[in-house]
Amino acid sequence: MLSLSADKLDAFFETIATKAPLYLPVDTTDGKADFQRWTKGTKLSSALKTTRSAKDFFFPKTEHLVNLKMVGKHVTVEDPRKEVEDFVVFGVRACDAASFKIVDDVYLNMTPVDTYYKNRRDHGTIITLACTEPAQTCFCKAYGIDAAEPAGDVSAWLADGVYYFKPVTERGQKFIDSVQSQLAKSDDKAVEAQQKAIREKCASTPFASLDLSKWKGKDMLKIFNSSIWSDLSQTCLGCGTCTYICPTCMCFDIRDFDTGNGVKQFRCWDSCMYSDFTQMAAANPRLSQKERFRQRFMHKLIYYPMAHNDNFQCVGCGRCLDSCPIHMNIVKVIKAYNEQEQDNDGGKA
Repeated sequence: MLSLSADKLDAFFETIATKAPLYLPVDTTDGKADFQRWTKGTKLSSALKTTRSAKDFFFPKTEHLVNLKMVGKHVTVEDPRKEVEDFVVFGVRACDAASFKIVDDVYLNMTPVDTYYKNRRDHGTIITLACTEPAQTCFCKAYGIDAAEPAGDVSAWLADGVYYFKPVTERGQKFIDSVQSQLAKSDDKAVEAQQKAIREKCASTPFASLDLSKWKGKDMLKIFNSSIWSDLSQTCLGCGTCTYICPTCMCFDIRDFDTGNGVKQFRCWDSCMYSDFTQMAAANPRLSQKERFRQRFMHKLIYYPMAHNDNFQCVGCGRCLDSCPIHMNIVKVIKAYNEQEQDNDGGKA
């Protein structure tokens, strides 16, 4: 274990930034926090979560994919990508770190590999930071995520005014080697004590013991045909806020723009909550808000697990609980179905 006094953090950031662009959570004017590039004087936010997740570094909101140049009947295809420089992201929480594996499973571990996404993943070093004060809307523990032992390339903890670091991956070890001169060797007693406290706090949050046992692929049609979808979708605005702040949503649309002598093609985030999502020449296959609402949660809790070794497409970050304008979220969906099943079983479930 290696350590750094908190009063030396600015100098530590300055050292990192001389080697590669550094991004960290920074307080915003609206009283929240988001990742920003570090410059001299930038202060690390004490906020638990950023408004948007660290997914943005690897799967940006918009991305220029290709240029098509046309001269008469001759078409030239140009790849507009430039080599991504190495970069470091500091202060990623355990839930966001767990979300990378979910997105990786689609964009890296399936054929074909998404080379745009891979290019960014190959150049990013993730330094996670344990959550000392989990929020009441956090429920990562329900998905088996340990906020006291965050994944990433380097795991970090802040205890009693000291930052502690542990390399996790080969990339993380390379990072630690590059800043070794600023770190001191330390035992892990303070970290162990903090981990125990974090786990106790996480276990006491309202949704830590959320029951996911009824959400199984074998019950797909039963859940699909449940009456909860009609009831819960009635108030949904279809605004898409939940999808845009979600660290595991990864749907996109492709848009072409005519430049007069060719076409520029872009990828941009999309939402299954929108009426034109996956719209085809004939029509959108999901015409009602109920169908679109159901699709979102069935995918996270049923379809994705069925295709990816029973892993849910949710990390319990709680952003949808914090951000939905009508206070609808995945926890309410899970609990509504659980309660319906309990009623159907005569209260025995």
